[in-house]
Amino acid sequence: MPAVSLGLWHNFGGRDDFQNMKDILLRAFDLGITHFDLANNYGPPPGSAESNLKNVLQSELGSYRDELIISTKAGYLMWEGPYGEWGSRKYLLASLDQSLKRMGLDYVDIFYSHRPDPHTPLEETMMALHTAVQQGKALYVGISNYDAEQTTRAVDILEQLGTPCLIHQPRYNLFDRWVENGLLDVLEKRGVGCIPFSPLAQGLLTDRYLKGIPEGSRIAGESIFLKKEHLDAETMVKVKALNQHAEQRGQTLAQMALAWILSKAQITTVLIGASSVAQLEDNAAVIQKLDFASDELSYIENILV
Repeated sequence: MPAVSLGLWHNFGGRDDFQNMKDILLRAFDLGITHFDLANNYGPPPGSAESNLKNVLQSELGSYRDELIISTKAGYLMWEGPYGEWGSRKYLLASLDQSLKRMGLDYVDIFYSHRPDPHTPLEETMMALHTAVQQGKALYVGISNYDAEQTTRAVDILEQLGTPCLIHQPRYNLFDRWVENGLLDVLEKRGVGCIPFSPLAQGLLTDRYLKGIPEGSRIAGESIFLKKEHLDAETMVKVKALNQHAEQRGQTLAQMALAWILSKAQITTVLIGASSVAQLEDNAAVIQKLDFASDELSYIENILV
């Protein structure tokens, strides 16, 4: 059965979020979720999500370190200057050192190149990941947001270096299916895992917007990832139809959207970015019903056309 992993996103940054994050992490662990996914720039401010995780590890979960899968990434803007983002060896290895210090860890289980760098040779970026493993600062390496061609090249380089690419983390959900245009085939052929992020399309694939835009929502807050124009009339027709089918399945829309991803043979697990314990529990309950009849999948495809 596929696993469900918890992703720590931007809403776990500041001090005010710490108690909420702690509650979610501890409840996740009680539910059997042991994979906590971060990046150097998660906040705000950048780095604060990793610092908050350190506090939880020190106070509650540190004795379970050998049972936890902790991952982090580097690639987006972290500090000003020529080596504060992208994929140079200098940036990636410096960022990993800073991440380990913030989290109070000797190593991470997975270290990702967060995005391809158009200005740095891919060989240099992959060599940096390889070095992180050689130094004992990461057990495995992965890539995120790489397309099919870039992934093929990255996997080839890492294999030649002797450090296999363990996993790819792409954006993937019912509304954003770019990975189906070659990337999933590459991952399956090369034996690389796939752990999608944003499986609920930043909240569109939940019941949150069925009756409009509530106060305190991502759209109401002018999120850079989810804007009012994403909630157009055509999209809402699809969301409501999907929600109706989810109810017929005895699931919430979020659960069905997660189950749909997990039903794909190439998917290893999925990241859920819960912002409350209740949301976490609802999403984690997806494991109670993961199967789809073939006519269901066809019906869902017809909704999305």
